[in-house]
Amino acid sequence: MSEAEEEFREFAAAVQGHLRRSAYLLCGDWHLAEDIVQTAFVKIFRVWRRVRKVDNQLAYARQVVYRCFLDHYRKNKKQLPMVSMEGMAEPAAAEPADAFDGAVLEVLAELPPGARAVIVLRFWEDMSVEQTAALLGVTQGTVKSQTSRAVAQLRARLTVALEGRSQR
Repeated sequence: MSEAEEEFREFAAAVQGHLRRSAYLLCGDWHLAEDIVQTAFVKIFRVWRRVRKVDNQLAYARQVVYRCFLDHYRKNKKQLPMVSMEGMAEPAAAEPADAFDGAVLEVLAELPPGARAVIVLRFWEDMSVEQTAALLGVTQGTVKSQTSRAVAQLRARLTVALEGRSQR
């Protein structure tokens, strides 16, 4: 194995968990999140000799993951609904620990993909408006308006979801 391949292997092992959690917040499915991250790793590996010289390799990897998510959504939004395979395989990771976490993930999944990406980048990845805009290739105004609308939708839907859970 070459030195570059070994560096990539170490990098991928170090960031895989974080990227996978981010991808899960985007798509709401642990298996799809794993697929998105693996697709991103393939793309990164193809240009690793160039990427290994970049100052912030994690930022580059995040950008690739977010773009893979958006590409996946664009390619698959016209597909027929997938058949649930729930119960057929072990989940790739634990389900949310409490009702609040579950409700947040449910309402996050209801947002359009672009708004979901903005929310995850801004509040999970703790990125600024400028960083989010650069990563997604949109204007800062787009990030601000999507953040504002998405937060309002999340508040309203989360209130309804939590009230519904407390009445059960």
